[in-house]
Amino acid sequence: MRLLANQFASLRYPLSLLLLCSSLSVFVLRATAQADERGFIVQVGQPMPAFTLTDLKGNQYSNESLRGTTYVLQFTASWCGVCRKEMPHLEKDVWQAFRDRSFTLLGVDLDEPKEKVATFAASTGVTYPMAPDSEGQVFYSIAGPKTGVTRNVVVDSTGKIVFLTRLFDSAEFAEMIQLIDRLTKN
Repeated sequence: MRLLANQFASLRYPLSLLLLCSSLSVFVLRATAQADERGFIVQVGQPMPAFTLTDLKGNQYSNESLRGTTYVLQFTASWCGVCRKEMPHLEKDVWQAFRDRSFTLLGVDLDEPKEKVATFAASTGVTYPMAPDSEGQVFYSIAGPKTGVTRNVVVDSTGKIVFLTRLFDSAEFAEMIQLIDRLTKN
């Protein structure tokens, strides 16, 4: 037994170093990932990168807790004029239309404090959950730096990204609504 314990102890440090190097390589790959022409570093068909967010009411959301549900992560910020233009449409045409199905719409506010996010949500009149992404960890797992926040990521019930929007284009928005409708029909 002592021999086994000594062998495990001798592996502990190399194993820790291996885990640290693996974690760093994932970080470096994500940080250096090439953004496409719309600024996304993820693509349709890929799994949604792991995330955990807490909304203004204290409810937690993660890619794991939302598995089995179709969801949209709506990336926004209070200073974004295009976001403010899109949010009433998201409220009416997406949240109110699909909230009674197996669906979640989560506003993800880039790099603003909780108080500012609460004021922003109230000023836009949205009732869907809003969560601060205080250091942009979730945003930067899907988009490159300085690529703009007005984005929606539609994820199916298996956790796969099925649609990406950028800015507020009415044709693209209508296509997103049709897809959510199909994905959430019983």
